Amino acid sequence: MTDPICITRQGHRTWLKWHRGRRKASDPVFTGARILEAMRLGASVEVDLVVTSDKGMAVLHDKTLDRETTGRGAVATTADAVIRDLHLRGNDGAPIADKVMLLDDLCALMAQGEVHPDALLQLDYKEDETVLDTAAIENFARATRPVAGNMIVSSGSAAAVKLLTEAVPGMRSGYDASDEQRFKAALAGGTLQGFVDDSVAALEGTDMIYLYWEIVTQAANAGFDMVEAYHRHGKRIDAWTIREASAEMRPHVQHLLDLRVDQITTDDPEGLLALMG
Repeated sequence: MTDPICITRQGHRTWLKWHRGRRKASDPVFTGARILEAMRLGASVEVDLVVTSDKGMAVLHDKTLDRETTGRGAVATTADAVIRDLHLRGNDGAPIADKVMLLDDLCALMAQGEVHPDALLQLDYKEDETVLDTAAIENFARATRPVAGNMIVSSGSAAAVKLLTEAVPGMRSGYDASDEQRFKAALAGGTLQGFVDDSVAALEGTDMIYLYWEIVTQAANAGFDMVEAYHRHGKRIDAWTIREASAEMRPHVQHLLDLRVDQITTDDPEGLLALMG
């Protein structure tokens, strides 16, 4: 079986990003084994980060523990040691053997493994810049510094990305420009180029722009090639998130490939590769 790393069309490679560390739809999220597998293969993979009471960062999507873990309450009021002792929940909600990782644990795992030079781990920070005090930034920098060459920090907060990347030499930056209200206004007003220019200006030196996939296709349907517009700025585009590899989604994914997006975020990289051939 071909590893689900990328799809190439007419000489253009589009990476398949393993959303929340999933290789296939049946995988639980954020397990160390799958994340390390992706990094060894040279894949792109994404995890989410939420700040704890000790100003560490938990590898979780939600700001509360209830849905994703065997814990209860807010991540912000829970100590690192307590979080490390919690188990993740599978897709059916039942606890699994894997425990919740902190960013420190994930970085240590990467440092011990054989990480492919092309592998890229996206650290998607789920909070805003106000949570990032000196302790949180120092803890982030200490954990990521040894493996920063295979990482990129992203957020919808440009200020947060700037604070985190400036603390770690060589850390790449990404900006999620998926402001639906601003996009709809630009679409209605015929100012989509301004939408692109403003999002590029929001974070100097951004390596990747993350966009909800329908923003990309709706702009194209209106006659504006948003991918090409970002490429002219020297930015790569990640279209997120294709939840399932289904016949219904196939034409949408094909449209994204035709537009030459640089990366597609998906919960089922294996299924999507098979679907697209």
